[in-house]
Amino acid sequence: MTVHLDHTIVPSRNKLAAAKLLAELLGVAWAESGVGPFAPVYVNNGLTLDFIDTAEDFPIYHFCFRVFQQEFDSILGRIKSAGIPYRSAVRGPTDMQVSTQFGGNGIYWNEPDGHQWEMLTVSYARPAR
Repeated sequence: MTVHLDHTIVPSRNKLAAAKLLAELLGVAWAESGVGPFAPVYVNNGLTLDFIDTAEDFPIYHFCFRVFQQEFDSILGRIKSAGIPYRSAVRGPTDMQVSTQFGGNGIYWNEPDGHQWEMLTVSYARPAR
């Protein structure tokens, strides 16, 4: 049996703005008109992030995207063009640096709702096979 994460809900104060920003940075499609109560971002052929408006308090979530180096460079270019501050460590100052700590490139940034995005080229979450 193979298990895949299909979608997850991301709470937001402005689902359309949050979904649009992430989709533009990642260079992926999103449903501008929304689908039901959601503003979906189609991260890849198997994963959707469904942004939903809420007035309730919500925790800050962390999402990590693993990409190839060429995609990393393109996304980082869009982050820089948008003037979004980023950092090389999960916590700490906004140093506008790329981490190479785990044998690839990685950065972290926060979106307007506070959620933390990470992008890397080599996963440190699981051993290489």
